[in-house]
Amino acid sequence: MSLVIGVDLGGTKTAAGLVAADGTVIRRVSAPTPAAKGPAAVLQTIVDLATRLTESAAGAPLAGCGIGAAGVIDPVSRTVQFATNSLPGWTGTRLGAEIEDRLGLPVATVNDVHAHALGEAVHGAGRGERTVLVLAAGTGIGGALVIDGVLQSGRHGAAGHYGHLPAAEAAGLACTCGGTGHLEVIASGPAILDAYLRHGGSPVRNTQEIFARADAGDTLAAEIIDVAASALGRALGGLINSVDPDIVIVGGGLAAAGPRWWTVMESHARAEALGLLAGCHIVPTRLGADSAIVGAASLLAAPAVARLSS
Repeated sequence: MSLVIGVDLGGTKTAAGLVAADGTVIRRVSAPTPAAKGPAAVLQTIVDLATRLTESAAGAPLAGCGIGAAGVIDPVSRTVQFATNSLPGWTGTRLGAEIEDRLGLPVATVNDVHAHALGEAVHGAGRGERTVLVLAAGTGIGGALVIDGVLQSGRHGAAGHYGHLPAAEAAGLACTCGGTGHLEVIASGPAILDAYLRHGGSPVRNTQEIFARADAGDTLAAEIIDVAASALGRALGGLINSVDPDIVIVGGGLAAAGPRWWTVMESHARAEALGLLAGCHIVPTRLGADSAIVGAASLLAAPAVARLSS
């Protein structure tokens, strides 16, 4: 049985797994991402984890290594086109070529959110569906469209930046991308925290505390959460109208925050969707923390990624 190494590279943690053809993760390893030490240290962490998995494969053939990494990753050149300061110096890293040279295995690369989406579409909640729309809502907001098991990455590998759709509730608010009025600055986890404090809420340590306060009767906390969830829901309804998917899979920290957020988000998505599409299946993710590892491993199946031609 041929196995694949799947890697989920984030700004704080790098996880990897030995994945079978049916998406089963046989073994998992992880390590902190040494982001502050620069790209060379990050690449070495990937190699070290992959080597541990190779040794545990007990001689089983390895088809290659798939990597889902933070940043905009060109799936053809396998180079990091853009990355935030969470990974200093990461932009320009020849991710695919560097790891391929060190491991001596074929390497395929994609953005980490795209890897999550591919995992859910191929082996998770979207398995068996033709057109799968995935939305991840947490620290940021992103997602992907997967058709017949093939990720639609866009010309530059940047498709799925749904957090940078315009949102009326975010008018005038600065976005981390340099623009203003984007969905992410009103509907993400950090945006909920910022809005709560901006509107006079007493100090809190994190977004989870705001949800707890809402459940305990804090009306401001409830209002802030409802605004974020409704804005995201309307954006999702617009995406449903433009794509007409077989299924929508919603994941990320906010999707797991409880029924308050989910109920408001889903109701506004259905209200925004065209009547014919209002019954579209909207479901949570199924693979959990394994989704990006499984999705990255599935990159070794051909074709796994479609890119618009230049």
